Formats: sequence, C-alpha cells, structure tokens
Amino acid sequence: MTRLMAEVPYEMAGMRLDQALAELFADYSRSKLQIWIKAGRVQVNGVALKAKDKLEGGEHISLDAEAEVVIECEAEEIPLDIVFEDESLLIVNKPAGLVVHPAIGNWHGTLLNALLNHDASLETLPRGGIVHRIDKETSGLLMVAKTLQAHNSLTQQLQARDITREYLAISRGRMTAGGTVDEPIGRHPSDRLRYVVRESGRESVTHYRVVQRYTRHTLIRVKLETGRTHQIRVHMAHIRFPLLGDQVYGGRFQMPAGCSERLEKELRSFKRQALHAAKLGLQHPVTDEYLEWEVPMPEDMQRLLDALADNEQE
Repeated sequence: MTRLMAEVPYEMAGMRLDQALAELFADYSRSKLQIWIKAGRVQVNGVALKAKDKLEGGEHISLDAEAEVVIECEAEEIPLDIVFEDESLLIVNKPAGLVVHPAIGNWHGTLLNALLNHDASLETLPRGGIVHRIDKETSGLLMVAKTLQAHNSLTQQLQARDITREYLAISRGRMTAGGTVDEPIGRHPSDRLRYVVRESGRESVTHYRVVQRYTRHTLIRVKLETGRTHQIRVHMAHIRFPLLGDQVYGGRFQMPAGCSERLEKELRSFKRQALHAAKLGLQHPVTDEYLEWEVPMPEDMQRLLDALADNEQE
C-alpha cells in the first residue's frame, strides 16, 4: 500500500469526489477509484467521504493505493542507456527510432518492453512507470517512476509545470532572434495523426532561443512550459521554422542552394526530426532535492551540425 497525496484545485469546486479523483489520479480507472472510496482508502481533510459528496476546493486528499499488476506487456531484452537510477527513480537516454509505449503497429520492441526486462516490478505501475513521452524519432532524456509514490510526485510536478525540459533542435530557416510561441494545440480536424494550432486546442507554450545561426538553418534551445503531443514540432512549423527532417510538419523536402557535397549527403540521409531532449530537471520524489541531467546530442545530429558549420567556411 502506498499513500498518495493531492490538493484539490479551487477550479474543481462543486465537483463530486469521484469526479475530482478521476482528474487528480488519472492513471487509475474510475471503477478502481470507486472501490477505494467505498473501502475508506480515500480521505478528504482526514475524513472518509462518499463518492457523490461535493468538494469546495483547497481540500487535502490522501489515497491509499494498492500495488497490483496493471501492465500486460512482455519484457524484452533491449539495451537501455541509464543515466541515473535509485530505488524510486530511473532516468534513461532514449535513442531515436525507439517507440516509448506499445500501440497499434508497435506492440513489441518499445522502451516499456525494455524497462520491464530491467525491472519486473514496474508492471505494478501505471504505464510501467513512464510519466511522460517523447516521439519515436526524438532522442533524449525520459523519467520513469519506480514506485507509486514517485509516480504521483512526478505527475504532480508535471501538472504544476515544475519539471525542467529543454531540447536542442535544428530548424529550417535562419532565425534572427528567439521568442515564445503561446498558441493552443489540438488535433487536426481531418488527419487524426497530426496536430495543429487551433483556437479550440489546449494551452501550449514553447520558449526558444538561438544557439547558432547558419546560412539557411538555426540551432535552437527549446524550453517547454507545457507538454502537448508534437508541441515543439507544431509550434516551430507554425512560425515557419519547421524542424529539419520533420516528415509530418516540415513540408516537401527541398535541398537548399549552395550546399557542399558533404552537407547535401547529410541532409539527404537525415530522415527524422532534428530534435533531442537534452536536459531534464526535477525535485526528487523522496528527498525533495533538485536534480538535473544533461546528455549530448546523438551522433547523427552532431554530424549534421558539423556539416552545416563546414559549409559556412567554404
């Protein structure tokens, strides 16, 4: 049994207890939460309430969650680049090309399969302890909770926007300066696999600054304030600086004029979005110590930058 804690936001005032729990502890099914309420495992300001009782906002909720097998996924022997690990937390450096979680078309060979092989106890955690995702063709840092307490803490830090997430990206086009994109993102109205900036979308905020300018490309450092699906890719395409190699949001590939032979070769062979989750920072779920990790760009992105730099000198 693990005790999870949460504070009811004031915007939830008037909600039934079971409705609020479904939002505060979204990784558990409504039926499971109902069972725990009836069993007295949910306390509101120290008192057990009924599922239909209304909340006022500001209450402190404790939930005694029970560890049980919730993941039906096979463990597979897939190498993991582990950056940090202790009893409650795991930080991995995901390579480009590795899917994070099984889904249609990718039931095997995912990061989750690898994690279950590394630590079988992760099968008792929602999504195997994976708290957030990055796209298949994006490389870089991911956090994984190893206990229910850690999962609850990291999820709340994400919701409160207290997690530091910084990316390195190569955009097409020469930027004059950095800035912020504050535009809502939602699903494309006709293509369910794509996302677009749209008024009915969810709040999405991306900060970016220039690291290095090239003739027709820019290396940028991007900091996420929110974490919507494809957020960086959608926002950069929206301001007409799509990520290099992005085959979904980048439009038709065009070879820039004046490329050296080396740069042309690198551009033609780069078949993914040039995006790398370089830095991750968080409060440790047990010690409350702020921890931060940073990993260098993978070899394919570094080769591309070297070719861009060499092309400037020719």
